[in-house]
Order: sequence, then C-alpha cells, then structure tokens
Amino acid sequence: MNKTLENKKIAMIIAYKDFRDEEYFIPRDIFIQQGAVVVTVSKEQGIAIGSNGGEAKVDLSLEELNSTDFDAIVFVGGSGMAKNIDNEIHHYIVRETIEAKKILAAICIAPLILARAGALKGKKATVWSNLIDKHAVKILKEEGVVYQDEPVVVDGNIITGRSPMSAKEFADTIAVSLTKK
Repeated sequence: MNKTLENKKIAMIIAYKDFRDEEYFIPRDIFIQQGAVVVTVSKEQGIAIGSNGGEAKVDLSLEELNSTDFDAIVFVGGSGMAKNIDNEIHHYIVRETIEAKKILAAICIAPLILARAGALKGKKATVWSNLIDKHAVKILKEEGVVYQDEPVVVDGNIITGRSPMSAKEFADTIAVSLTKK
C-alpha cells in the first residue's frame, strides 16, 4: 500500500453513542493504510460505541481539539450525530477549519452540521436521505446549499458523502485532496 498520506493528520469526529460504524471504520482504515495519523474525537474520552456495536477509542474530547493542528477534519454520521446538528462546539470547529483552509469533510447526516455552521452557503454538497425521509435535503436547501444527489461531492476544501455505501469513495476523495495539499 502506498503511503501517500504520510505526515498528514486527520481528526475524525464521532458521536459518543451511535456513530455510523462503516462511516468511521472504513475511512479510518484507508487513512491509516496510507500512512496518516488518525485521531478520534468525541464529546468525552473513553470508548465510543457505534450503532452496529463497533468500539472506537476516543483520543481527544471536542474541547481539546485544535483543528489547526490537523490537515483534515472529518465529521462521521449516524443517529448519534443527528443529535448534534446544532452543537455550538461543532460549529466552532467547522468555522475554525474553514478559516485555516484545511480539508473539511462530513458524511451521512453530518453535512447538516456544516450547513448549520454556515460553511455550505452557496456551495455544492450532499447529505443522507431516502425515498421517504427528505428532511436533511430540505435543511440543506434552507441553509442555501446547492444540493447534489451524488455519493460524494467536492466543493473547494469541503467534501461531503451521502451514506455508508459511499464511505470508501468518501475516504478515497479525502485522501486525494490531502495529497494535493
């Protein structure tokens, strides 16, 4: 495996309970295989539990995170993250990442955090939805986002992924963007 992400640091922000396993583990493993240092961040330290029962050791609490220390900040989706759409600490991290011109990524429901923080106004992005539930798409549009019904969408330094099925493409897209930085 090539080490194209050597000397890159990526912070992955997950819900302490009910993060989406595939959206965390697949990208994390891809980043590590390519040589990146991955730091897991959540509201508290300890062992975070995914919605499918996966366990992730939390390295930093949200309060300890300094996004400028990282090359990319990645928000992982899941039902636990859906409860954090209006979390002010998350919004601060989003704005700090944008100001530092770092890669900012979010998958599944997590792009709503970026939208609510004002980071996606006028930008292209995707978000989780299904045939019955289009609520997240509606929120994106209300926040002035140009919604794209695609697995992964890139707009400048912002990368959004739609669902667990896009986790690999999402991770690969982040990795490519980091190699250009």
